[in-house]
Amino acid sequence: MIDSKNKVNTKFFKNIIYLVFSIIVSFCISIKKSDALPHEWVGVPKSEYGEQLWDRQSIKRNEDGSVRVFSKFIPKTKSEITKDILYTMDINCFEKSFRDVDVSIDEVNSNFNDLADWQDPNGDELILGVIGQVCRVEN
Repeated sequence: MIDSKNKVNTKFFKNIIYLVFSIIVSFCISIKKSDALPHEWVGVPKSEYGEQLWDRQSIKRNEDGSVRVFSKFIPKTKSEITKDILYTMDINCFEKSFRDVDVSIDEVNSNFNDLADWQDPNGDELILGVIGQVCRVEN
C-alpha cells in the first residue's frame, strides 16, 4: 500500500521537476534573444523609397559559393502597415543576383526558404548597393 506521505512526496517532487524545467526553458529563450551578436549596420545610398542597411556581422559563405547576409529596409514614410522589413538574402556575386530566403518584420519569427528563386535586381538601387558592398567585402 502507498501511504499518504509517499503521495505528498511524489507530488512535491513532480512540482519541483516542472518548476526546474520551466526555468530552464525560460532561460534558454532569453539567451537566444539577448545573446545574439550586435548588428554592425552598413548603409547603401538612399533611394526615393527609403534606405537599405546590411549587417557586416552576419556575412556568411554558403556551400554553393553564394553569400548570405542579413539586411533591413527602412521605408521613407512609416505607418502601421509600412514598417522596417528584415531580409536574409543570398547573393551570387558572380552573377549579381540575389534571393530573399527570409522576409519578416522582427528577428524572432524566421521562416527560411532555401529554395527561393534567384532574381535579377532589375535596377533596384538599394539591392544593387547591398550586392556591390557585400561582394566587395567578401572578395
